[in-house]
Amino acid sequence: MKVTKALGLSCIMIMLFVSSVRGQEASIKLGASAIGLNQYFTVTITVQNDRLKQYSNFPDIDGFIKRGTSSSTSTNFTNGKMTSTQSLTQNYQATEKGTFLLSPFFMTINNQDVKSDGIQIVVGDAVQQTRRNSPFTSDPFENLFGNRNQPSEFVDVEADAFLAIVTDKKEVYVGEGFTTNLAFYVAESNRADMRFYDLGTQITEIVKKIKPNSCWEESFNIDNINGESIQLNGKGYTRYKIYQATFYPLNVQDIAFPSVGLKMIKYKVAKNPSFFGRNRQEDFETFYSREKQIKVLDLPPHPLKESVAVGSYELDESISEGGFETGKSFNYEFTVHGEGNISAIEAPQPETDENFDFYAPNVRQNVNKSNSRVRGTKSYNFYAIPNEPGEFDMSKYFQWVYFNPTVEKYDTLRSDLVLTVGGESRKNQYIASTDLGDFYDKINTADNDLSSLDASSWIQWVINIFIVSMMGLTIFILFRKTA
Repeated sequence: MKVTKALGLSCIMIMLFVSSVRGQEASIKLGASAIGLNQYFTVTITVQNDRLKQYSNFPDIDGFIKRGTSSSTSTNFTNGKMTSTQSLTQNYQATEKGTFLLSPFFMTINNQDVKSDGIQIVVGDAVQQTRRNSPFTSDPFENLFGNRNQPSEFVDVEADAFLAIVTDKKEVYVGEGFTTNLAFYVAESNRADMRFYDLGTQITEIVKKIKPNSCWEESFNIDNINGESIQLNGKGYTRYKIYQATFYPLNVQDIAFPSVGLKMIKYKVAKNPSFFGRNRQEDFETFYSREKQIKVLDLPPHPLKESVAVGSYELDESISEGGFETGKSFNYEFTVHGEGNISAIEAPQPETDENFDFYAPNVRQNVNKSNSRVRGTKSYNFYAIPNEPGEFDMSKYFQWVYFNPTVEKYDTLRSDLVLTVGGESRKNQYIASTDLGDFYDKINTADNDLSSLDASSWIQWVINIFIVSMMGLTIFILFRKTA
């Protein structure tokens, strides 16, 4: 009996699993394999019974350029059951005639990996769009499908969307980072059909306008614009991040982001849709962001106020293994890690005295930008030689001051290491190793007793007297001639 119940429960679970798998279906559909040079090839992804929440990048096709996307949603009721379908189509425009291959590829759609077998695309001459006149004086299907020759009237559909500059802070200290997003928000209730237009060129111009000159920039480099579902004031939106960066003010000057505009392709729809006629008309609409202000505060008074880093940091340190002796070098690494402007962190300046010789460090840094935060590490590897034996507290030599904006206080990172150095003092080695010249080299060999001049010295004296006499005689003769 228990076995029967277990089998029954297992069957129910399997049926529920199969039902959930069938409930949401994702697929990829490819366009026609033969097109004209003036026609689009398309790749369409479709989700049934769910919203299209997430998808990976559409494939690149050699010989084609991506030309925007379009989306559609449909809902059907069959036998009392509702089914919904949401599709997104990527358009591709051929750059030349020829035969091109779209290799098999995968796309991730709502966390499902979906495969397409690819296709061979033949691009021929441009297709001429011709319209044939009807031989009938009146169209027998006019009342059923509408008159194709009658001009369509198009109406504008109001877009439930907006462009906004959003920052994670309203005021910051000098050197403190704040993250800025420029994004386009489309409400789930939006009924207007829109597409991005010439986005690369527009972003370049927009960034020039909103990037503050008085800030250090760490850009998040958005390469692909994908929608993400968010909630704003209880209302569902799809957010398309266009630009994101963290800025660090370099001086006490408030930051002002101006209003910028994003031009979108927006379609008008036919007032009286027909089966054969054109039911939408391409138009443009520009969405403008609001101005944004960030207040910049000066740092509190401190002797190092003009040079300290600002952020939340911690210290990691390491030192060469083995014993420490005078005259033998070792390596000491001082690593600062945390959140802040890693690139602007300056090296600690070791205290200088007769106990150690410290040399300029090798520097290594790593900056990580994710989840709207900039974090990283910066390491300084010092080469050092101890000169005196003894026990030394390295916090005396390595200290690094910074300002923590979270607690609004200055803090200091200090070394926790204590070094025990053995060996002999190297003070006397400086005197012995210094070259004092030929004069001091002869001290040890010189005779301290007084003595008379030897023969060679007498000869030198005679020669000197002769030279002086000749010079005097020459001057006397010249003087006589001029007198």
